[in-house]
Amino acid sequence: MRRRISFKWRILFTFTVIVAVFTAGIILFEQERFRRERSRGLERTLGNNADIVCRYLDGEGADLESDPKGLDGLVRCMSPEVRFTVIGRGGRVLYDSRLEAEGMENHLERPEIRKADACGTGTDIRPSISDGVRYLYYARRYDRGYFVRLAIPYDVKLRTFINSGNPSVCYILLFFAACVLMMRYFSGRFSQSLRALREFSLKMASGAEIPDGFTFADDEVGDVSAGIVENYNLLQENRRRLAAEREKLLQHFQLSEEGIALFSADRREIYANTHFLQFLNVILESPARETGRLFEDPALREFVTFIDARTEAGSLFTKRIAKSGRQFAVRLILFEDGSFEFYVSDVTKSEKMRLLKQEMTNNIAHELRTPVTTIRGYLETVLSRDRGDFSALHRGFLDRAYAQTVRLSELIQDISLLTKIEEAPDRFEREPVRIKSLLNELADDLADRLRQTDDRFAVEVSDRVVISGSRTLLYSLFRNLIENAIIHAGAGVEITVRCYSESEESFFFEFYDTGTGVEERHLVRLFERFYRADAGRTRKTGGSGLGLSIVKNAVLFHRGNVVARNRPGGGLHFLMTFPKTGRLTPAGE
Repeated sequence: MRRRISFKWRILFTFTVIVAVFTAGIILFEQERFRRERSRGLERTLGNNADIVCRYLDGEGADLESDPKGLDGLVRCMSPEVRFTVIGRGGRVLYDSRLEAEGMENHLERPEIRKADACGTGTDIRPSISDGVRYLYYARRYDRGYFVRLAIPYDVKLRTFINSGNPSVCYILLFFAACVLMMRYFSGRFSQSLRALREFSLKMASGAEIPDGFTFADDEVGDVSAGIVENYNLLQENRRRLAAEREKLLQHFQLSEEGIALFSADRREIYANTHFLQFLNVILESPARETGRLFEDPALREFVTFIDARTEAGSLFTKRIAKSGRQFAVRLILFEDGSFEFYVSDVTKSEKMRLLKQEMTNNIAHELRTPVTTIRGYLETVLSRDRGDFSALHRGFLDRAYAQTVRLSELIQDISLLTKIEEAPDRFEREPVRIKSLLNELADDLADRLRQTDDRFAVEVSDRVVISGSRTLLYSLFRNLIENAIIHAGAGVEITVRCYSESEESFFFEFYDTGTGVEERHLVRLFERFYRADAGRTRKTGGSGLGLSIVKNAVLFHRGNVVARNRPGGGLHFLMTFPKTGRLTPAGE
């Protein structure tokens, strides 16, 4: 298998190559500069010798045309290595210190002569045609109409002199070596940090615990790596906590008596407890091993439609389903990521009890309505006669009997209203109801009763608060709340209705009094039918025990919500929510 090169050596090799190329460039530049300096120095020396030849010719007045040997005296004074030649303007050789000028060819086309003719001076390196020796030629043009050319053999000695190394190259090489050593040191430290980070990643991939003493190098990479380790440990801790919470949740789901199932956005099952599968088999009326069948059954078609509608239809949908003589309450909750939850509860027993209680109550009301109405009519007829016809005792008994008959008539009326809400909600006409106007009407209707108990009724509702619903039910709702406060809160209390907030979808109301309130243990049962927090006081003050039950059913009819609590300063406090618009549905749906 091919051996893998470590990151350290890859970094070291890369940067060594970069520094080596940079160093080589500096060395070549310095060598070329030094060579040019040496060459210019040599050219200056040759130029000085050429000037000596020129001055000699001028001083001695030598005429090379007539006396070709006129420079022989100068040859003895010149370096034996230097060969000089005097060339006429036309290129004819007038004198050469080594050869006879007569036999030499025209030199006008020599490179150094052409350069000197054009620029004043010229150089060239080439073998001599005359003797075959390789020379460095230097030529200079003078105003007297001739060229003086000097040549020295371009041998090893001269090349070594021109191309010898620059002393600064040694320092450059030392700098290169120091850079390589520094890069090796820092790449080693960097590689150490990377090795530690790699070890950490392997531990993380295997799920192993990261020891507390696990450290990195003291540099920026080490700081970043330490931050990663800290975040990883925190993530692991959160995963453990999440796993523990998940186990608790799954245990809760498994032990729950309701059927619970979670599905992803693409309708794949995430989790389903055994009760859900049992209830699903009953609803589908056939054994089902896979929960995905619920999306194909006609009984659950409305839920599938709701899922397809997504946010346009809201996030919650509920429905009662009757199958095989059993009643199921099915609830669907849509989440923001598209996943959803099914919640199925077997309400057969509670529904039977509710229906039995409702049927019994309705039957009693129906059977009592006619005799009570007849008795009330007879009593009203008797009491309308002259008081002289009865003794005070008889009159008192008749008044009490009539009062109880009125109370019984109101009870039957309340039962009839509850029955209508539950069994015939479509008989309530829906319309826009201005709540402030309705509450002012109530204040006028109950003004006498408020004065009798010295109670004060305040309305803090804006004119623009309009609820789409049943005016009859809304009137009954607030009337029952006010009458409940008048009867049970005590005398001289303040009763307030206030719309304290609103959103795009809902209005938020509060109704409270400053009376005595009730014990905390009674709050959860206040809305139950015939429930009385103080049965003895109710018998004295009257009341059917159905007022708050009517309140709750009227709120639910409008798809709202109501809760009760005690005020910190005393009295009962009701919080209610009403949608601004919406479909009216029966409370039991």
